[in-house]
Amino acid sequence: MWRRIPSTGARHATSSSFSRKAAYATAGATTLALSGYYYNQQQLKRQRDFIDGDFEMPPHPSMAFMESQQTSRDPTRPHAFWAPPSRDDMIHMLQNGPGAIKDHKGNKDSLPVAAAPSTPDQTSENKEEDSDVFDLLIIGGGATGAGCAVDAATRGLKVAMVERDDFSSGTSSRSTKLVHGGVRYLEKAVRELDIEQYKLVKEALNERANFLKIAPYLSYQLPIMLPVYKWWQVPYYWAGSKAYDLLAGHQGMESSYFLTKGKALEAFPMLKNEKLVGAVVYYDGQHNDSRMNVALGLTAVQYGAVIANHVEVVELHKDDNKRLCGARVRDTMTGKEFNVKAKGIINATGPFTDGIRQMDEPSIKNIVAPSAGVHIILPNYYSPGNMGLLDPSTSDGRVIFFLPWQGNTIAGTTDSATEVTQNPMATEEEINWILGEVKNYLNPDVKVRRGDVLAAWSGIRPLVRDPAAKSTEGLVRNHMINVSASGLLTIAGGKWTTYRAMAAETIDEAIKEFHLKPARECTTERVKLIGAHGYSKTMFIRLIQQFGLETEIAQHLANSYGDRAWAVASLAQSTGKRWPVFGKRISGQYPYIEAEVRYAVRREYACTAVDVLARRLRLAFLNVHAALDALPRVVEIMSEELHWDQARQEKEVEEAKQFLTTMGLPVSPIAYPTGVPDAVVGHPSSEAAEGAKPEQKGFWGLLGSKSSAGSVTDSFYSRAQFNPEELAEFHKVFGALDHDGDGHINGQDLNEVLSHLHMEVDETVLKGIIDEVDLDNSGTIEFNEFLEVMGGLKEHASRSAFSKIVVEVENQRNIDYGIKAKTTDRSGGGA
Repeated sequence: MWRRIPSTGARHATSSSFSRKAAYATAGATTLALSGYYYNQQQLKRQRDFIDGDFEMPPHPSMAFMESQQTSRDPTRPHAFWAPPSRDDMIHMLQNGPGAIKDHKGNKDSLPVAAAPSTPDQTSENKEEDSDVFDLLIIGGGATGAGCAVDAATRGLKVAMVERDDFSSGTSSRSTKLVHGGVRYLEKAVRELDIEQYKLVKEALNERANFLKIAPYLSYQLPIMLPVYKWWQVPYYWAGSKAYDLLAGHQGMESSYFLTKGKALEAFPMLKNEKLVGAVVYYDGQHNDSRMNVALGLTAVQYGAVIANHVEVVELHKDDNKRLCGARVRDTMTGKEFNVKAKGIINATGPFTDGIRQMDEPSIKNIVAPSAGVHIILPNYYSPGNMGLLDPSTSDGRVIFFLPWQGNTIAGTTDSATEVTQNPMATEEEINWILGEVKNYLNPDVKVRRGDVLAAWSGIRPLVRDPAAKSTEGLVRNHMINVSASGLLTIAGGKWTTYRAMAAETIDEAIKEFHLKPARECTTERVKLIGAHGYSKTMFIRLIQQFGLETEIAQHLANSYGDRAWAVASLAQSTGKRWPVFGKRISGQYPYIEAEVRYAVRREYACTAVDVLARRLRLAFLNVHAALDALPRVVEIMSEELHWDQARQEKEVEEAKQFLTTMGLPVSPIAYPTGVPDAVVGHPSSEAAEGAKPEQKGFWGLLGSKSSAGSVTDSFYSRAQFNPEELAEFHKVFGALDHDGDGHINGQDLNEVLSHLHMEVDETVLKGIIDEVDLDNSGTIEFNEFLEVMGGLKEHASRSAFSKIVVEVENQRNIDYGIKAKTTDRSGGGA
């Protein structure tokens, strides 16, 4: 039987109309918020009394392997850290059951002891029979699966968790990076007087507080601006943000506030100032999603769980009563298959939920309706480093976030039906839609260019269809729990913010369904994740002083590893310079260092180059070209750690390149497809077949230019609009017409300049570009204005050529982005 469990999972429910009257909105929001305020404050007070102070787990055999990390100590003092078992040890324990964990105890001090609590009626014979049987086998190592593993392990259960790819390789690493209740859901609750929606927001805000408490180094509060362009929206937005504050209660978050136009532009200088009235700023949480997922997995290990990534379930086993009793799994790193016995199995595979359900019962209907959410990464100059922006009503009614993250700017998301695939890919249409919405809110001085997109990815949201519903209203974004006739417990839906509550409800159901005997109740509200115990906001200073690290690198290590940053820094190599002393970067643009690669392999179960670049360092999510440049060195370091031969290294490089194409790396079949007419700019076949080399055309080919040649794709994706040769030519021609040397030319001479550059430009195209760059109509043109015109012409040419190439290629064949992708030589770092 299915039962629907309320949760805030709705990621992108239909954005409501922000056009109601201010008086109604203010009264509704305030009344609804105050109606539950007193009860909420009492509840929060009890929670704070319960949570305050360091959590101490009751004595239990499964805690024997832990060091005394949870005792009070100087948070900045370097000290030895607990090391998890190796992946080989994990595979051995997974294969041989919980009894193998005790066998390993004497071999390695860091190995956990996950013995189940004994009961008076348990005989030695029963203990012998259960020695190779886990209480729970969790399938899926994303946020929900890892959360379940932490919850079950901290209750003293014998837990195993397997993940087909890497921890957070799916949706859990492709989120909007927010930890939030959802202001738009609160608006919907007020507008529709929906008490259930109100409860969802309230629950998510409580979980947000837990999130920030247990992982302070990975999650933090972020101010988010709501620009106001109509006076009547001021009380509307203000009332909504204050209602949001009241629901949250005293969680250590800052209160929302109003900014005048001047203050709003001071806080967010890139904002469009035309008709701007002011802005309302509210606070929500933000986090590093995949590193949070890895921390959850390691915390589960710390409390006795056995986990393994790159281990795929290939078959479910049933006993004589047709009840599930285990599974056959395959280690995809070695190809070895073996059986895992368990009293209960939890299916926490997100978008792939139906695959496991149909492995249990082939005829069962799908319950997951996958929805694609696309995000793009832009350079940091698109937003201030400490302020996000929310567009509550886009051109098609959706909501879009525009947030600083990891030194860059993240923008998204879309919401459209899709198919379930291992590595979904953002389409050009979705990327351009996000860029168009971003452009609507930014100052015209900020030229929103396709070449500024550093990375673009698509994540699949596992929206759940209620099998009991007869209409499309059965499609929900909150989570649901199901137990099949054979005992497969499925947890599906939900979102990152409520992972802990989802896990708690799932384990509660598992204990009841599989008749398990935990040692204690759920304690995950108080269990700090590994790395959080000794973390402080100033610990990076000691890292600088003791290891001679750059400030940016020290801050990054502290905010990515918490108190384990000392262990990472201890692996750093000398730079050979007076300063910084230690910490060789793997990318000059980002604060990731080589020591992190070694640490990821030794302590965080990284098995492939993609594991490191995407989920441990996040470089693939921030800048695909920087990730591509770092790839050879990452593979080299990993080969030293894992003893890869030449064939394995080459395989890792090719697979990583294939992955990066799904993250926005340009695909060469578009740049140079076969059979494209010779007239297409920059295509190799434009060379004369008989050896006579015709006049070469570059990006200006469609406009009749004879200047620099190159790849159409380079121009389309390049962050730099001009190469050095082009700039030199522009300076030369412009200087020839600047007779008095004052940096201006007569506006009427623009056509003469274009003639010198051999550019025959259609007057309509030229007029449109000049209007877009908005020359001051003073009768003269400055060099920067001239470059704006040239940039517009070049972009027009490259887009036209690029579109023709894409159409031609798609007419001839379908491009297999995942297999046939190769990189192209280019200048600049755009994706």
